[in-house]
Amino acid sequence: MNRHQLSTLPPTLDVRTAGSILGLGRTASYELIRCGQWPTPVLRLGHCIRIPTVPLLRLLELEDHTTGVERVPQHA
Repeated sequence: MNRHQLSTLPPTLDVRTAGSILGLGRTASYELIRCGQWPTPVLRLGHCIRIPTVPLLRLLELEDHTTGVERVPQHA
C-alpha cells in the first residue's frame, strides 16, 4: 500500500487487509489471531473479526503517537 491508501483507511480493517499491510497472508494472519499473538488489538464482533487501524499504523510507526497525525516515513 502507498501512503495515500494508508491515509484513507477506515477506522477498522478486515483481517486480510490488516495482514496485507503487515506483509502477511490470510492464513498466517488468522493463525496469529487464533493463538493470541496478533501484535495489535483485535475486535471480535460475533463471527466478525476487525483490526483497529490506528494501532496498526502505530506499530509500523506511520502515525505520531502523541498527536495522532500521520507521519511521512523518512525513506519514502
